Amino acid sequence: MPQSEQFLDLPLEEVIGDRFGRYSKYIIQDRALPDARDGLKPVQRRILYAMHKEGNTHEKGFRKSAKTVGTVIGNYHPHGDSSVYEAMTRLSQDWKVRNVLVEMHGNNGSVDGDPPAAMRYTEARLAPIAAELLRDIDKETVDFIPNFDDTNSEPVVLPARFPNLLVNGSTGISAGYATDIPPHNLNEVIDAVIKKIETPDITVDELIKIIPGPDFPTGGILQGEDGIKQAYRTGKGKVVVRGRCSIEKLRSKREQIVITEIPYEVNKANLVKRMDELKLDRKVEGVAEIRDETDRTGMQIVIELKKDADSEGILNYFYKNTDLQVTYNFNMVAIVDKTPKLMSLIDMLDAYIKHQRYVIRRSADYDLKKAKTRHHIVEGLIKAISVLDELIQKIRESNDKKDAKQRIKSAYGFTEEQAEAIVNLQLYRLTNTDITALQQELDELTNEMMRLEKILTDKQTLDNVIKKDLKDLKKRFNTPRLTIIEKEVEELKINLEVMIASEDVLVSATRDGYIKRTSLRSYQASNGEGLAIKEDDHLVGLFEVNTTDKMLMFTNRGKYIYAPVHTLPDIRWKDLAQHASHLVGLDQGEKIIEAMPIRDFNTADYLIFFTKNGMVKRSELKQYEATRFSKPLIATGLKKGDEVISVCRSNGLQDVFIASNRGYGLRYNEAEISPVGQRAAGVKAIQLKPDEYVVSGLVLRGETDDTFFTLITQRGAMKRMALSLFEQSKRANRGQIMLRELKGKPHRVAGFLEVAPLEHIVLETTSGDRSVHHPMALSISDRYSNGSFVLDTDQVGDVVTVYKETIYQAPFKEDKA
Repeated sequence: MPQSEQFLDLPLEEVIGDRFGRYSKYIIQDRALPDARDGLKPVQRRILYAMHKEGNTHEKGFRKSAKTVGTVIGNYHPHGDSSVYEAMTRLSQDWKVRNVLVEMHGNNGSVDGDPPAAMRYTEARLAPIAAELLRDIDKETVDFIPNFDDTNSEPVVLPARFPNLLVNGSTGISAGYATDIPPHNLNEVIDAVIKKIETPDITVDELIKIIPGPDFPTGGILQGEDGIKQAYRTGKGKVVVRGRCSIEKLRSKREQIVITEIPYEVNKANLVKRMDELKLDRKVEGVAEIRDETDRTGMQIVIELKKDADSEGILNYFYKNTDLQVTYNFNMVAIVDKTPKLMSLIDMLDAYIKHQRYVIRRSADYDLKKAKTRHHIVEGLIKAISVLDELIQKIRESNDKKDAKQRIKSAYGFTEEQAEAIVNLQLYRLTNTDITALQQELDELTNEMMRLEKILTDKQTLDNVIKKDLKDLKKRFNTPRLTIIEKEVEELKINLEVMIASEDVLVSATRDGYIKRTSLRSYQASNGEGLAIKEDDHLVGLFEVNTTDKMLMFTNRGKYIYAPVHTLPDIRWKDLAQHASHLVGLDQGEKIIEAMPIRDFNTADYLIFFTKNGMVKRSELKQYEATRFSKPLIATGLKKGDEVISVCRSNGLQDVFIASNRGYGLRYNEAEISPVGQRAAGVKAIQLKPDEYVVSGLVLRGETDDTFFTLITQRGAMKRMALSLFEQSKRANRGQIMLRELKGKPHRVAGFLEVAPLEHIVLETTSGDRSVHHPMALSISDRYSNGSFVLDTDQVGDVVTVYKETIYQAPFKEDKA
């Protein structure tokens, strides 16, 4: 044959598709998913069958695990020894399996995730309840198939005289399918099976009264009845499982949290380690010590708290941030008729009941055949005894066994089977072969045959056998429920003080986006001097706040940064702050225009936004509380080409003031601005002419004797005006003139501020010159003057930026919630 003809030229997609399809079918049917009838995966079934076949049962002594693993690999499961041993060990772990199927001597692992001892050190045998999975397997109750090398045979499924799929659950991942079936209480599942047999059209709502939910071997508390109902109806559902904890009082106003049960399949050592990490990283405050006091008497994790610590809050924090509380997702997939199927509770019960009816029928059929055979032979023996002497004479006259059988068959009409039994009868049996004993056996066999025939012909009798069997099982393996079921999922409320060490700090934010918090110790050590700041940058805010407060920082692009104070980088007073892009990511050219600390968002306060193109927006402060703050959030909607120039906080009753570059000022009450949502763009604030724009938007503190307006023009002129010069008007009006119009080189407003007696303002010019001024040194002007020159713009350039000099402010006094 030519070399080229030995190979097929096939498309890669076709080859890969075919091979992967076959592989997928194998791992779905024969590896990762349990059978709906006996609740076992192939490797588990092979382990149990091998132990049964070897006589490694609960009434006998333990046997080396390595021997069982070798038998399984050699006869039934041609895979790695470690995978077989791991599967065998899992069947013996009482924190993984609700009713263990294998008993093991030696180290079989731990709830801390420790591996079991090597198989040469451990010993195992079948648990008593595992015998119920295998009972009557020798009565042809299930089909057998050849093993992998055709030297032996193995069962396709076990008789499973108890509903193992629900009792022990299952977990596994295959190609395109995964399964997560939780363990349940044996008593409840048996009651449900019996109820389902008696009432075939029973609903999930009625069944849930019998099986209220899973029963994990590790106990714990399961929350969410709706999730359980959904899972039992559809096969998918979500519930919350939490450890069982109690708060115990110690002396001197101290308490401790004691954890005695943890959620199912949670690694205890990792849980304790995670808790300790949270304590060391100061993510949770008030914890003195965490100890794992688990011993042979039971599980106990102790969280010792500091004096006056919020024990409920700390416990809730651990529920939320560790595996002390987890979400369990039902995904009840099992193999039905060689096909993976998402099963409801009713589907599972039906599959089990159907299997049991099949098993009992086959068992009855096997017993009936056996009884009929024995009945026939006993009849022959009774007949033989009645002619015993003649029979013996006939046999003595025979040449051999075959001749003897032939003679008694022809002489007395015995069948082949009866003749075989008679000639095989041992001489000693003749000494006490009692006709009455044989007659009694015959009657018993007749009754047994009638009973078995009734099982095979009458469905009610068949079901009664199943029910009686299950009730007997329930009596023998009675187990109390370990997991508590709670109807509602508890909402976890955590006080901020639990998570954060309450500490007063300084927070600074600059126009270019440099933000930091500084300890008061660092500030005091520097005497408040030498704040590190870039040359062309300036402070937008400097506040003394608490680590439990939040900072809102608004940008000119209509966004805001939500930053809990404790998340801000802790940097020394004399070191440069970290840029906001490290916290959330600002766009190029985006500037911070306002920073404000917030202690409580649940107030009646508002935020008012002013834009360059004459828009204003008022929104409730509470709309700006965020839960996720990994990127800048939308503060207000902006039209193309517009930008935010100021953001102010108001109490809902204050006046606003808008100043334009052409020297017009408009004052009106904030009630003119209807509150809108967070993303809305707002309404028109002032009527502007072409090429006119808003320079400043203010929320007025109120008319007092020591508060004034300060206006600064691009030509370096400054003037001070009383608030009373401006009448209250309506929104979107033109406003009142604040400058005298000059024909040649007119004044334009560069800055407009509301100033108090001790406040200074800083002027920046086009040449980069920066100067500090005290507006209160100026005399009060009217609206029509252009003020006094405080800069020589011919020397330093036009004024471009005006802001208040930010000095260390008094501690933030807003009341705590």
